[in-house]
Amino acid sequence: MPTAPAVWHSAPVTDYRDVNRANWDDRVPAHLASPDYEVQRYRDDPGFVSGVVRFDLPLLGDVAGLRGAHLQCHIGTDTISLARLGASMTGLDFSGPAVAAATELATATGADATFVQSDVYEAASVLEAGTYDLVYTGIGALTWLPDIRRWAQVVADLLRPGGRLFIREGHPMLGTIDPDDGKLVVNDTYFEMAEAGVSDYAGTYVATDAPIEHTVTHWWNHGLGETVTALLDAGMTITGLAEHDSIPWNGFPGMMTNADGEFRLADKPDRLAASFTLQAVKNS
Repeated sequence: MPTAPAVWHSAPVTDYRDVNRANWDDRVPAHLASPDYEVQRYRDDPGFVSGVVRFDLPLLGDVAGLRGAHLQCHIGTDTISLARLGASMTGLDFSGPAVAAATELATATGADATFVQSDVYEAASVLEAGTYDLVYTGIGALTWLPDIRRWAQVVADLLRPGGRLFIREGHPMLGTIDPDDGKLVVNDTYFEMAEAGVSDYAGTYVATDAPIEHTVTHWWNHGLGETVTALLDAGMTITGLAEHDSIPWNGFPGMMTNADGEFRLADKPDRLAASFTLQAVKNS
């Protein structure tokens, strides 16, 4: 999710991949070095899984023996975590440095995980369409995509009949809110728009001293109803929808508390749905 207030304007969406890829390429060394990603722990502890996947487990359930595709996998820590739970995983990301880092970590740890560099909208062309038991998308992914309907169709194309989508994502309300003197002010659009939100932010969402040279990103909000409808129209059946009061990054600095890597509003956390988990099955 964006980590700084956005300035909305009619940015040409044809260049968003190059703009965002440059930023995410810069984030790779920053995230590899950050204590928040705990990359060394994957090398030292064969049973370690990411905090994101640990949060998902009560709803995700047993993935042992499943063939899974992880879309927008970044440096592969969640992908490797799913492999450690028994799935045979393929991770896909548009950042070459991220895919290289994920591949190196999988090799070093012996994980049943391979990685492919591709734009997510091309996933069904570069992976084996119609063969996956599970498509997994980790939190903070959809906001970088301009068209939720195209994404939903990619998910359906990858899954076998009866295969399952599992996604935990930042709640679209987060994209609408600007903090103002301790208050949460609804200020930006909730629904998907043709125009990109544009952020210029020199940091990232984890602790790191590594520099980010390419600071501009383009992002889009997607209403919860838009996401659900896109999956239904792509031939999926919704099997679960849960909302949570936490996210695994500090979305509103100074207003959130951290417990086990999950951030909640310090004051009345039950007034904001900060993330959601959505599950769907591809129709036969």
